[in-house]
Amino acid sequence: MSARPDSLAARIAGQGYAFVPAEEMRLRLGANAFSDWPAFVDSWNRLETDTYMADQGRYRRRRHAVFRAGTDDAIVRAEHQPHYQGLDYNPLNGGIERWFEPIEPSIGDGASLRGILRWCRELFDELAGAPTAWRIETHQFRIEAQAGAQGKPTPEGMHRDGVDYVLVLLVRRENIASGTTLIGTKAEGFFSSFTLVQAFDAALVDDHRVFHGVTPVEALEPAQPAHRDVLVVTFRRTSNA
Repeated sequence: MSARPDSLAARIAGQGYAFVPAEEMRLRLGANAFSDWPAFVDSWNRLETDTYMADQGRYRRRRHAVFRAGTDDAIVRAEHQPHYQGLDYNPLNGGIERWFEPIEPSIGDGASLRGILRWCRELFDELAGAPTAWRIETHQFRIEAQAGAQGKPTPEGMHRDGVDYVLVLLVRRENIASGTTLIGTKAEGFFSSFTLVQAFDAALVDDHRVFHGVTPVEALEPAQPAHRDVLVVTFRRTSNA
């Protein structure tokens, strides 16, 4: 199985990443993939504060879940478990097991998340060249900005996640400026940038080839709530699906 020359997989294979604008992403996911989208979006209002921030920041809220996909059609939610990154990948917050509150069962089983996972699995199988067993981690993030205080989507800076492929899907922006996605390598620095502005704007990354980061967000109107909500999905090859 190889990527068609005009496919999204070919775009990622060619440059190591792709920006997919909202209109294209909606078409790719299909209407059925987000039939529960309002409930999906609302679930970001129930995220818990990330208390593991080594910079002592309290600007990040999140929930987490792990899924497994074999070489058949099944994508199965695994038992709740910690998120772990080595210090080589996350020098700020890595090196420890981080236990976050789980993604709510109704959201984990809902049409939006399941549709996104199925679509990612098809795309990343195409990039892998064959049906593949995957460990899938899903993260709901809310980055909050307050009066006089930025919110940092990637406080660890330019980084890789230690996986094979990454999807970052914008769910909502509220009263914020910036939050620009930066793509690069250690040798070249950042060489490409784009901003996820509309719901369904997406970034796709080959984590072996490029680093990524996101600039801090600031409140446009300091007296009003200000936040950036994204879904991050990572796929890592595994022999134990």
